[in-house]
Amino acid sequence: MFLIAGAGLLAGCSNSSAQNHPSPSGPSSAPPSSAPPSSAPPPSGTPSSDTPSSAAPSVTTPPTVTSPAPSTSPTVGLPAVRSWAPGPGEIEPEVKRLAVAAVVKLLQPNGARAVVEVIDAQYGGILSDSASVLVPCRVYSIRANRLISGGTTVDVRLSRSPQGTWRVTATHPAQPGAPVASLSAAARQVLASEQISLPPASAADIRSGQVHDSVLTTMLELAKTYRIGISVIRSGHPIDVFGTDRPSDHPRGRAFDTWQINGRAVVSPSTPRSLVTSYMRTAESLGSYNVGGPYQLSGTAFFSDRTHHDHVHAGFRS
Repeated sequence: MFLIAGAGLLAGCSNSSAQNHPSPSGPSSAPPSSAPPSSAPPPSGTPSSDTPSSAAPSVTTPPTVTSPAPSTSPTVGLPAVRSWAPGPGEIEPEVKRLAVAAVVKLLQPNGARAVVEVIDAQYGGILSDSASVLVPCRVYSIRANRLISGGTTVDVRLSRSPQGTWRVTATHPAQPGAPVASLSAAARQVLASEQISLPPASAADIRSGQVHDSVLTTMLELAKTYRIGISVIRSGHPIDVFGTDRPSDHPRGRAFDTWQINGRAVVSPSTPRSLVTSYMRTAESLGSYNVGGPYQLSGTAFFSDRTHHDHVHAGFRS
């Protein structure tokens, strides 16, 4: 189920038309002639000698009318988006490259007036012979000369052959659920925050009312110090912790993943380690019992592994 154009995601275009209003000249009367009679026939509109001047016919100039210009609407075009490519610091970059290509093909069929913007590609799990790549993205399309903005997050599953070749085996688009009529104050604040960047599926998760306030209030507190880019909250994440039978906190609305802090990707080697570790410690101080990231910190709440080298995970018990 893809997220196509929800409330607040529709960008309309305006139709403009240029119209020249007709300004006809009114009828005008030629003055009576004072010239003496002539043997030549009088000019049209000039009274003859036997026509009283008071009854002289008038000369009427037909009004000049400018036809209105046809109404025109500017043709709406698709925005230019940057192609996603794995950068330095990635583990198994070919896995992510294959996953992103599969998502773009899934959401942008041949011939459709649509373009896919990949926000990020993070691991939902990476093992020696299998992987889950979570791809949050926006989708722009043209309908009735309007630009429609939507998107989804796709959980792409891959497997590795004995020869070492990776291939895509399945794609699972997010299913965030229908929006609820009433949201908590924290939910409304997160959706309105300029410090928190939400992909479409995560915003829909919040609108569905299925995200716990512990997650939302932590985001709001972090946003007082950091600009944060969220990759996944609830939908689009594996049901179980990848490679295990332990339920993940994400589908229960009790976790969120951060792929970007202050405009810097967690996975990038150029992102200061201190920025990531301070963010992890702040998340723990705000109530997260399970904080994962690229660095192993001291304390029972922290963990690090290959899956979490590209994002910070924060989980909550309630």
